[in-house]
Amino acid sequence: MTRDHLPTLAGFSHVYSGKVRDLYVPSGATGLDDTDAVLVVASDRVSAFDHVLAPGIPSKGELLTTLSLWWFDRLSDVPNHLIPDHRLVGDRVIEEIPDAVIGRSMLVKPLDMFPIECVVRGYLTGSGWLEYQESQSVCGIPLPAGLQNGDRLPEPIYTPAWKAPLGEHDENISFERTVELVGLEVAEALRSLSLHLYARGAEIAEARGVIIADTKFEFGADRTTGEITLADEVLTSDSSRYWDAAAYASGTTPTERMASFDKQIVRDWLAANWDKTGTPPELPSDIVERTAGRYRELLERLTGD
Repeated sequence: MTRDHLPTLAGFSHVYSGKVRDLYVPSGATGLDDTDAVLVVASDRVSAFDHVLAPGIPSKGELLTTLSLWWFDRLSDVPNHLIPDHRLVGDRVIEEIPDAVIGRSMLVKPLDMFPIECVVRGYLTGSGWLEYQESQSVCGIPLPAGLQNGDRLPEPIYTPAWKAPLGEHDENISFERTVELVGLEVAEALRSLSLHLYARGAEIAEARGVIIADTKFEFGADRTTGEITLADEVLTSDSSRYWDAAAYASGTTPTERMASFDKQIVRDWLAANWDKTGTPPELPSDIVERTAGRYRELLERLTGD
């Protein structure tokens, strides 16, 4: 399913497409500002380095949606944007999600989204490792000397980013900049909630032999109450770096230690085969198959299903 071939869904109208997700509102609503429900459909598209790649990853939308719903259930002490996706009419259960996208969709309430990617890092890797080598800091936060790629940080750090419009690059920002964007009270709440969610998620994952190296959360304000609400996806393979804990403990090189359950396979292949100019090359079938396999394995590891 590409953005050029979106499904027509009875009772819903398409209003927006991001890199991976497509948004629909009930027929009759004029858009996201004129609705009390949004249907979020996860596609099989995969993105890396701010580009949507081809082909997609088979069943990725279902895998990510299943994982998000599983995590929302376990992190229920923080309000989230899910609303009931079925209703009872007499003794019949009526599904609100169209059959064509059941399994890959969530029905949610619209929020006034904060323009912040709430990133939490528990391990030194990725862009954080590159910055550390230059400045012994990550997003301006000083770190101890002598850390290596993949090392666990003394404690998780909150490194927010500004959510750029579609097609532009997200930008790492300081906490002080988030205060300018959303105000001190909201900025402190976003930081506190993000660190809490990461700590709880990491604890649950580690009990199942999996490490969450880093992740990002998104929040919005409830349009009626103003309550800060967890939105979008949560702790999925797209929004997080997941590593095999056994491989991490026994590995001697960064590659051996950081056996991943996310799209790192795609990132690594693309970095080795593309100079980040022009159109990205098509992903080989073995990269697609390996990535799909790792997504499935993570879901099985975490949920036991």
